[in-house]
Parts: sequence; C-alpha cells; structure tokens
Amino acid sequence: MAVFAEGEKAREAEAAGADVIGSDDLVAQIQAGNINFDACIATPNMMSKVGRLGRILGPRGLMPNPKLGTVTMDVERMVKELKAGRVEYRADRYGICHVPMGKVSFETEKLAENYGALLTELLRVKPSTAKGRYVKSVVFSSTMGPGVKVDSAITRNFTA
Repeated sequence: MAVFAEGEKAREAEAAGADVIGSDDLVAQIQAGNINFDACIATPNMMSKVGRLGRILGPRGLMPNPKLGTVTMDVERMVKELKAGRVEYRADRYGICHVPMGKVSFETEKLAENYGALLTELLRVKPSTAKGRYVKSVVFSSTMGPGVKVDSAITRNFTA
C-alpha cells in the first residue's frame, strides 16, 4: 500500500501500517517503474503531484479517486480499511460486476465467506426499481484461467 502524504498525514499513515509513504520521492520511484504496491491513497494537496502519474497508475487501477475514498484527509482510517480487505467494485456498461474474490492460496471457507459477503452487498444495494432476478449468473475464474459457473440461486448459509 502506497500513501502520498507529507508531514503529519505521513506519520499517521506510517502508524496505520502503510508500506510505502512519500511525496516527490515516491513520484520519482513510480516514474522509474518501481510499483511494489496494490493500493494507493493520497491526500488532496498531493493530487497535483499524483496527477502526473495518471498514465502509469490509471491502467493498473491504482490511481487515487475521491469517489472511491482513496483521496482523503483521513489517511489512517483508509489505510486500516484497505489493510482489512476493502474491495471496490463497479459494474461495466453491460451490467457485469468484476470483483476480486481472493487468491488461489485462500482456503475454500474464506472464498465462500467472501462470495457470501459480496452477494449480500450486491443484494443490499439493489435498486428498488429492479424487477426479476437481480443476479443472473456467477462465474469464478483465475486471472487467465477458465471460468467455473456457480448456481447463483443456491445461497446456503453465507454470513457477511
């Protein structure tokens, strides 16, 4: 996890457990091609520097975004949320929701728990105007592997 911050906010990020913290030095490191983090947070005053990295961070999905909460003055809270496993999801223009569920190294119970939490969240944010089946199909796949279809009607006892 990388945090673009200076002064007091940098100390907050370090106390919360951020892996990489910096400002101009971190910008130079990323421009050199050293991207060794999975998430990125920035304070609003640092966005002028981070904006130059849009072509590098944007395609990787690492660009801080105020809508997702990764551009914030409450750096400590956001670092803790992302360390705890917070995941952003969005539907594409076809209504397909692409979400990382876990890693291959995760145990089956953890993957099932993540699936249950996601299904619960998707049904919670379901628009009241949506009619019929909201989740029509579910497919799991590794990054470059084949997809495995899951019956979305069977929900067992998932706890979220």
